[in-house]
Amino acid sequence: MTTSGTRTALNLPRTAPITAVSRESRTVASLIFDDAIDAQPGQFVMAWVPGLDEKPLSIAWPDPLTLTVAAVGPTSRALHALKPGDRAGWRGPFGHGYRIDASRPALLVGGGYGAAPLYFLADRMLAREMQVAIALGARRDEDLILVGKFRARGVTVLLATEDGSAGVTGYVTAAVEQYLAERVSQPPALYACGPEGMLVALHRMCKARDLPGQLSVERYMKCGFGLCGQCALDDVLVCTDGPVLDWQQLESKGDFGKWHRNTTGRRIPL
Repeated sequence: MTTSGTRTALNLPRTAPITAVSRESRTVASLIFDDAIDAQPGQFVMAWVPGLDEKPLSIAWPDPLTLTVAAVGPTSRALHALKPGDRAGWRGPFGHGYRIDASRPALLVGGGYGAAPLYFLADRMLAREMQVAIALGARRDEDLILVGKFRARGVTVLLATEDGSAGVTGYVTAAVEQYLAERVSQPPALYACGPEGMLVALHRMCKARDLPGQLSVERYMKCGFGLCGQCALDDVLVCTDGPVLDWQQLESKGDFGKWHRNTTGRRIPL
């Protein structure tokens, strides 16, 4: 099943029952719906908890529709509390996803639950017989997600944890630096999703090494289709111009890595 054009054009939410809940870590869960969506890796939906609120979530898998969410606020905690048989809603897909460059190897970089949409991306790359590696980072070993799924598909997996319990000790960017140093003769294109501090570091890395890089940026959203302006990043609307942006598009953005907007639209430090 896929969304109808009329429903998508009107931005009306649709609801579907949840068929399964997969606990990815102590704070992250994947909700699997009895539904499907026609989408590209990196696009997002506005997930809706009836009677509460909406929240933008990357699409972890299109068919069946799978949304991976970390319990960090009221809406995400309400999504976490849902069980098989419960219903939730969604609108979308929205935004621009990743553009796959099949001419060179790919290095995917996921920070925390930012790994979720990268599995969708890796699947599309593997279907094109690309060489794919992924660097996954988290605070500790038990916070890493989808490691087994990536390895089962033959993806080269690099790990980094802040406490040293798995892989490189430190941020995931340390694992990326190590990987790039070993592949000077065949540099990859970077595709990333995760905390903005990580994206800022990768932006600098791409610029210094002249690497192609696509970064999925997160901002607070109310509408998802460019009407409310809540997700403004300087002159860019993350919901329509992004969320995936080339590092060159972020080069002149003064808010990148420094400022975002809260629920009232006020500009506040990250």
